[in-house]
Amino acid sequence: MKKFNIRKVLDGLTAASSSSSSSSSSATAQPGTPRENDAVHEALQSEHFQLCKTVRHGFPYQPSSMAFDPVQKILAVGTQTGALRLFGRAGVECFCQHESGAAVIQLQFLINEGALVSALADDSIHMWNLRQKIPAILHSLKFNRERITYCHLPFQSKWLYIGTERGNIHIVNVESFTLSGYVIMWNKAIELSTKTHPGPVVHISDNPMDEGKLLIGFECGIVVLWDLKSKKADCRYNYDEAIHSVAWHHEGKQFICSHSDGTLTTWNIRVPAKSAQIITPHGKQPKDGKKPEPCKPILKVEYKTTRVGDPFMVLSGGLSYDTVGRRACLTVMHGKSTAVLEMDFPIVDFLTLCETPYPNDFQEPYAVLVLLEKDLVLIDLGQIGYPIFENPYPLSIHESPVTCCEYFVDCPAELIPALYSVGSRQKRQGYSKKEWPISGGNWGQGTQSYPEIIITGHADGSIKFWDASALMLQVLYKLKTAKVFEKARSKEEKANTDIVEEDPFAIQTLCWCPESRMLCVAGVSAHVLIYRFSKQEVTTEVVQLLEVRMQSEFSNGDSPDPGGELTPTLPNPGASPSPQESEPPTQPSAGSNSSDGPRDNIACLQVRSSPLKQSPGYQVELVIQLVWVSGEPPQPITSLAVNSSYGLVVFGNSNGLAVVDYLQKALLLNMGTSELYSPSDPYHRQPRSPRKVRQSSGGTCDSNEGSNTSEDRCKSPTSDAKDNPFTRSRSSSVTSIDRESRESISAFLFCESYPRKMDSVVSPCLLVGTTQGTVVMVALSLPPGVDQRLQQPVGISSCGTMVTLKGGILTMALLDATGTLLPPSFESWYDPNASDEEKEKSRRRRPASPPLSQESPDAQFAVLCSEKQAKVMAMPSQTRVYKHNITESSFVLRADVVQMAGAYCIACFCANGHIMTLSLPSLRPLLDVNYLPLTDMRIARTFCFSNLGQALYLTSPTEIQRITYSQETCDNRQEMLSELFTPVETPEAPNRGFFKGLFGGGAQSLDREDLFGETGAGKASRSLAQHIPGPAGMEGMKCAASGVVGDLARARIALDERGQKLGELEDRTAAMMASADSFSKHAHDMMLKYKDKKWYQL
Repeated sequence: MKKFNIRKVLDGLTAASSSSSSSSSSATAQPGTPRENDAVHEALQSEHFQLCKTVRHGFPYQPSSMAFDPVQKILAVGTQTGALRLFGRAGVECFCQHESGAAVIQLQFLINEGALVSALADDSIHMWNLRQKIPAILHSLKFNRERITYCHLPFQSKWLYIGTERGNIHIVNVESFTLSGYVIMWNKAIELSTKTHPGPVVHISDNPMDEGKLLIGFECGIVVLWDLKSKKADCRYNYDEAIHSVAWHHEGKQFICSHSDGTLTTWNIRVPAKSAQIITPHGKQPKDGKKPEPCKPILKVEYKTTRVGDPFMVLSGGLSYDTVGRRACLTVMHGKSTAVLEMDFPIVDFLTLCETPYPNDFQEPYAVLVLLEKDLVLIDLGQIGYPIFENPYPLSIHESPVTCCEYFVDCPAELIPALYSVGSRQKRQGYSKKEWPISGGNWGQGTQSYPEIIITGHADGSIKFWDASALMLQVLYKLKTAKVFEKARSKEEKANTDIVEEDPFAIQTLCWCPESRMLCVAGVSAHVLIYRFSKQEVTTEVVQLLEVRMQSEFSNGDSPDPGGELTPTLPNPGASPSPQESEPPTQPSAGSNSSDGPRDNIACLQVRSSPLKQSPGYQVELVIQLVWVSGEPPQPITSLAVNSSYGLVVFGNSNGLAVVDYLQKALLLNMGTSELYSPSDPYHRQPRSPRKVRQSSGGTCDSNEGSNTSEDRCKSPTSDAKDNPFTRSRSSSVTSIDRESRESISAFLFCESYPRKMDSVVSPCLLVGTTQGTVVMVALSLPPGVDQRLQQPVGISSCGTMVTLKGGILTMALLDATGTLLPPSFESWYDPNASDEEKEKSRRRRPASPPLSQESPDAQFAVLCSEKQAKVMAMPSQTRVYKHNITESSFVLRADVVQMAGAYCIACFCANGHIMTLSLPSLRPLLDVNYLPLTDMRIARTFCFSNLGQALYLTSPTEIQRITYSQETCDNRQEMLSELFTPVETPEAPNRGFFKGLFGGGAQSLDREDLFGETGAGKASRSLAQHIPGPAGMEGMKCAASGVVGDLARARIALDERGQKLGELEDRTAAMMASADSFSKHAHDMMLKYKDKKWYQL
C-alpha cells in the first residue's frame, strides 16, 4: 500500500506522470490544504488492473449458418462477420471470432468429439477444439484456386468432403487437415454428352445404408450417385430446375430434392430416368391437369422418419408469388396435414432435431430449430399446434433498438428477487411444456457472488432490467413508458408537435437509485418520467403532469430566423429568466399551429387522459414535459439526476436546467445556463442565437446493415448532438468557435458538502457541470422534518463557479479526507401504496454525514473529470490539489468513479479506444490499454463502467459485450466460464436385424483410409490449398476427444511420449552401466592391492 502525503505534494513535489506523451499529472501548492499529518493511503496499484473480455450476450448479429451436435446437445451459430457463438443449457454460452472476419458459410460438428469445422467465405476451413473453455483453432486450410460452396462430414468419419464452385469435390483429413489425392472432378461425374458446366456443388451426402455411395447435387439440377470405390458415377438424375437442397430417406432407397420453382421431386435411386413424384406444396393446382404455377424457391427440405406414424417433411420457402409482402414461412408436412408457420423475420437456416445421430435409423424428430435474421425459434413437433419452446437465452436485447445502457454491480441483494417477482407476471403463455432441448455443457464455478443488474433503454420507450450476475444474463422486468401517453393521433398533429421524425417515446438517458428504487427517465421528446417501485397494483385516475417552459435567450441583435420551417434547434444557452410553471396543456388547434402564429405551450406528446392501470413494478409518479416556446421546440434533455433523500429531480439541456420537487409536484427552479454564473463571474458567457437543424431519431437506432463508415465513428466530443437526439449527458462539442459558444448542462451531482469557501458544516448541495468544462455549486435548503418538507418550499441558490476544466464535464464525485467515496444520501425503499404504518416502519432516511472536525481546514475532495482532464479539489477551500491531463489528441467518452479492491479510482473510455484508470485522489495513471482502435457511435453511446472492475458496451445492434479491467477477475476467468464439452457415451448403433445381416440388407461400411489415404490415393497438389497450424498446437491436440479423431490423435501423442520415455530410460540404463563398470574397476584395484598381505599387515 502506497502512502501519499498531501502536504509534501502540495509543497511542490509532482505526482506520478503517465508514460504516454499525451498524459501528464501535476500538483501545485495551494492555500488551505490538509495538514502534514493528514495522509491518504492509496491501495490501488497497476498490478490490480488487467483488461480482458469476459462474455458476450444477445442474439448473434447477422447470422449466416448453424449446426447442432445431437449427442452433446450444443448449438453453434456462425455470422457474416466471422463470429462463432455456441450455446448449451441456459447460462452456457461462448463467443469465438475468426481472425479474417469472413462470413461463416457452413458449420459441421464432429459429433460427440468436442470439435467443430467451420467453412468461411474466404475459402478457408478451420478445426475448432471445444474441449477447452475458450475454444481455439487446431488447424486451418486455405484453398487457393477454388471457391468452397458446400461441406459434408459423415458421422464418425475423419474425412471431410468439400464441394467447390467449379463442381469438383476434394477430401480433407480432419485429423491432420491435409488434402487427399482422391478428387471427384465434375467432368467425370456428369455425362460426357453434357455440353454445359453443371454449376457449383450445392449438396453432398453419403447413402445412409452404403457409405461407398456419395450423392452429389449440382446447381443446374443434375444429381449424381458416385461410387467411391470404382470412381465412377452409378446413376444420374436430371431435372429442369435448379436444386437448392437434397434429403435422404433413412433406408437409403429414396431422396428428395427442392427446386427453384417451388417443387419437390422424389427419386428412387434405382430409377434415375424419371422422378417417382413431383409436388408443389404451395402451388395452385389447375383444374385442367396442367402443371401448377411456379412458386418461390424451396431453399431447404428435410425428410425425417418415425417408427410409428407418418414421416415429417419440413421445408422453408416455396410460397406462391401472389403472396407479396407475406412474412417468411416454415412448412411442416406430416401425413395429410400441412402446417404453414409464419416467422417474424426471414429464415436463415433450420435444422430438424432428432433422437439419433445415426442417419440409417428411424430419425424420430422432436423439434425444428429455426434460425431467423433476428431471432432463434424452436418448434415442438410432438404437440398439437406445434407450439414453440420458451427460449432461455437473452436473445431479446434488440427487440427494440437499444438507445442507452447502465450497469450496476454489487447492488442491494433484495433487488433482483423483487424485480423477478413482478417481472414473472409479464411472461407469455402458450409455450411448449417440454424442457429446452439444447441442454449441453456445464456452468462455470465462479466465485463472484455479488448481484449485478443491467438496465437497457429502447427506441420504443421500453426499459428492461436484466440480472447479470455470475456472467449470465436473464431478463427480470420490462417497463413500457409509452403507456403513459396517448397513442392514437392524427398525422397532422404528429407533424406539428413532434421534434423527432420517428420513435417519439425513445429513451435518451435514465437515472436509477438502487437503494430507494427511484427511477427517472428522460425521453427523446423532451419528457421526464419519475417512477416509484410498488408490489401492489394501482389504478391512477389522473397522471400527474408538470409542464416546463425552458426558453432560449438571444444576444442583442440576434433573433430567430422568421422564415423557413420551424424546426428543432441545436444546443444553445439560456432559459426563462424566472422560475415559472406553465398553464395546463392546451389541445392543439389549427390556430395555435398554423402560420397565423407560432406554436406555444404545446408538449410534444399528449399524456394519457383516461385512468391508467399500473401493474406491480414501476408506477409513474410524475410526468414532466418541456413545451414549445414562441415557435421554438424544446431541446433534448442532456443530463438527469434524482435524489430520493431530498425528493428532487434535476435535468438540463442546451437552454439551462430545471429542478423539480416530485414530492410537492412543483417546479422549483428554471434557470438559463448563463444565470448560473454571478455577474462578476469570469466564466460568464453571452448566449447566441441557435441554429435550426431537423432531428431524426433514426440516426441513433442502429440499422441492421451495420454500416461502419467514417460518419458512424466517434467524431469530436460527442459532436453527434447535431444529428442525434439520443446524445448522452456526457456529450459536448468543442470542434468549432460556433459550437464553443453554446453551453449545455452535461452532468449533475447531488451531495452533502460545503457550498461556500467559508462554510464549516456540510449541507445539501448540487454540483452542475457544463459542456464548456465549468463546475457550478448550487446550495439547497431543505425544510426540516417530514411534515414541513411536504408543505414548505425548498430553497435554491447558486454559489457561482467552483472550477473550470478543458472539455465538457463528464462525471463528478465527492471523497472524504481518507479518500473514501461519499455517495449521495438516499431514502430507503418503501412501498408507496402500503398503509401509513408500514410506510413509517420502512421509511428511514440514511443519516447524513456528521459535521467534520474543524481542526482540518479541508475535509473533502471533489473529483471532477471532463473530456480532456481530471482535477481534484480540496473542500471547502475549493483549491486544486491534483490535476491530470488525460488526453490531448482525443477525448473521453465515458468516465465513472468506481470501486476496485476496496478503494476508488476513475475509469475512462476514450474515443480513440483507450481504456484508462486513475488513482484517487492523486490521479496516478494505473492502466492505459488501446482496447478498441475504432469506436462507432453505438459503442460510444452505451459504454459504461461499474464497480469491481466490470464494464460493458453494445458491440453490435443485438449483442452486449462485457469486459473486466480487474486483474483478479482475469485470473479467475477460466473458472468462471462455462464448459461446452461434457463426456457423454455415444448411443449404440441401430441393430441390423437377423435377416438384414444374413442377406446383406443392412448398412454397408467403407474403409475410407485405404481409399483416401496417401497409400491408396497419393498426394494432393500442394498449390491447391495451404495448411496453417492453429495457435492451439499440440496442447489442443492433447485435449482432443474420445472417438475416431480423438483416439488417433491421443495415440500418436502417447507414442511420442512413450518414445521419449524409452529414450530417457535408455540414457539412465547407460549411466548405470557406466557406474557399475567404474565400481568393478575400483573393486579389482583394491583386491590387487591387498591380495598378498597378511591380516596383521593391513
